Amino acid sequence: MLKGEEEAYTNVFPSINLMPTTRASIAKMGISDPTPIQEATIPFLQDGHDVIGQARTGSGKTLAFTIPIIEKADPNVRAVQAIILAPTRELAIQIANVVKPMANRRSLNVGLLYGGHSLLPEKKLLYSGVQIIIGTPGRMLDHIRQGNLVPNKLKILVVDEADEMFDMGMAQDVEKIISATPDDRQTVLFSATVPTWVAKTAKKHLNNPKTVAVDADIHTSPDIEHVIYEINKSDKLQALKTLISEQSGPTLVFGRTKHGVKKLADQLADGGYQAEAIQGNLSQNARERVMNKFRSGKLPILVATNVAARGLDIKGIDQVINFDIPDSPQLFTHRTGRTGRMGRHGQSVTFLMPDDMKQWKIIERFIGQRFPRKRWMQERRSNIN
Repeated sequence: MLKGEEEAYTNVFPSINLMPTTRASIAKMGISDPTPIQEATIPFLQDGHDVIGQARTGSGKTLAFTIPIIEKADPNVRAVQAIILAPTRELAIQIANVVKPMANRRSLNVGLLYGGHSLLPEKKLLYSGVQIIIGTPGRMLDHIRQGNLVPNKLKILVVDEADEMFDMGMAQDVEKIISATPDDRQTVLFSATVPTWVAKTAKKHLNNPKTVAVDADIHTSPDIEHVIYEINKSDKLQALKTLISEQSGPTLVFGRTKHGVKKLADQLADGGYQAEAIQGNLSQNARERVMNKFRSGKLPILVATNVAARGLDIKGIDQVINFDIPDSPQLFTHRTGRTGRMGRHGQSVTFLMPDDMKQWKIIERFIGQRFPRKRWMQERRSNIN
């Protein structure tokens, strides 16, 4: 990079000491000022501290751990120096889209490891001397067990969406991956919510961590307008169609089951709406195709199970509709966090059937807020207290 180019980017993240190549990469993204989580986290990671980072989804946490990884990795060492764990394939791909352009500027190679396709291309990639790998715990552990991934030169391990990772389903795999890494590695846990039990698990694996909590007391973004409808099951589909018809921007609809989500997307498509579903039974190629269409704006309505709720940063979602009530308060936070991101206004609509009231009270108690409810009618403007 020419000296003039280096000087041109001195106004990018001016409060943080960064390499000129890093500033140039950030400038290329159209960013000049760090978000609060970036400003608080990056210096700690640069100084070698372990970090527990908590911030609203959409706060820029991916860049907060990516920048120190890029600067710490040595392009001359042909070995894995950074591992980023993500709970879903979609989130791993999304993180890679942030990491790769920055890595390229420093001649660092990035690899993606996730299920749904053959291990062989990934094995070749690991043998080629890739420095940064991003992937899901199950697949990462497969490569460690087979000897394809030997992380003995690892500098930094990131567990993104830590509350999901340490959930019962992935806890064991994550523990085994951590055990296979050097004791002197730097460890970073990032999440939108950090329940007490995550903090306890983190205590076991992190060395005197710095805790960065940005907006930790705010469970829902102030930029999200919440609309709650009490509704009968027989009215839900027509209500969904009415709401979608009134909306000009992208809409994300959440259902509870794989079968229910597919059926709902088919019913919308039969009614002339451009809608597709993303759920666990889709092949990896099909999932990526649907996500790319939605992300690019070609698909206005995405119907999803919770697999799409974690961490996905799709710009400009105007409305999230909880067609089925979430199973937990944390899922409500993550679902509604798809809209109202990075200062944009968004709307979250939740349908409540009579059987949902008990679960809804649990959600409101967790959030610490009681939302006004309306009864859905054809006029649907009848307010109830």
